[in-house]
Amino acid sequence: MEHREWKGTTAGTGGMHRSLIRALQVLPLGWVYLGAAVFVIPFCMIFAHKGYLSIYHFFRRRMGYGVWKSFFATYRNHVKFAEIIIDRFYMYGGGTFEFDIENYDRYLQLARQKGGFVILSAHVGNYEAAGYSLVASDKPFNALVYGGEVETVMENRERILSAHRIHMIPVSKDMSHLFVMSNALSEGEVVSIPGDRIFGSPRHVTCRFMGAEAKFPLGPFTLAVQREVPVLTVMVMKESRKKYRIMIHELAAVGENNKDKVQHLAQQFASRLEDAVDQYPTQWFNYYEFWD
Repeated sequence: MEHREWKGTTAGTGGMHRSLIRALQVLPLGWVYLGAAVFVIPFCMIFAHKGYLSIYHFFRRRMGYGVWKSFFATYRNHVKFAEIIIDRFYMYGGGTFEFDIENYDRYLQLARQKGGFVILSAHVGNYEAAGYSLVASDKPFNALVYGGEVETVMENRERILSAHRIHMIPVSKDMSHLFVMSNALSEGEVVSIPGDRIFGSPRHVTCRFMGAEAKFPLGPFTLAVQREVPVLTVMVMKESRKKYRIMIHELAAVGENNKDKVQHLAQQFASRLEDAVDQYPTQWFNYYEFWD
């Protein structure tokens, strides 16, 4: 089933976003974090019931927390999400962060050699920040994005990412984005795709994830197997106020046929995602019932 309950768009109007960018060029980042934690997040938790309950259920059912620990973890999750949104606007205004990158040598090797490869991301941490630090200078980089974002966000993404030869591919209802990505790989380019969110097509692959069965989109894994290209997972997790950790791992498509390879690749991705969530549980940002 397509995940229709939560589209993941950035709240607010273009004017509000531009004001935030200007404010972050003047105010200390910590002050803005504090304002969001005290004056914004409590109201979001009160009025955004579906998002609140899905995260609460995540901590109760998947992390095994008690009632009160789950409640406070849900609040910390919303605060962390607000901080990461603020970080994005801080970067739009020219702000910088420190990045610790794991397995960067393998990324550079793939970026410099001939042939395309796939990067699988997830809705944890702040993957958008990878676009400002992981640069494929020798080949174009294509990132699949949700096309319904606010114009201000899309404009700032385009402005910053295009300087790094990163081209955004909006998700389309007619699934034509799949052909664009396939063509990009055939041209030896890099394609970045969320591996945890089902868009458009209901086709999925079921994997064991956080102690239960969960549905992952079939498309990204099928595309990588059919094109026979290397696959990396990249997850960008917030470590502190001005520091991020970029975790890069390579996956292998193993199996006697393409169906087995797709299943194996998807399960590897789910396992890597589980490792990240175990380490950073408050940075799980899928605000719907992921396991239903």
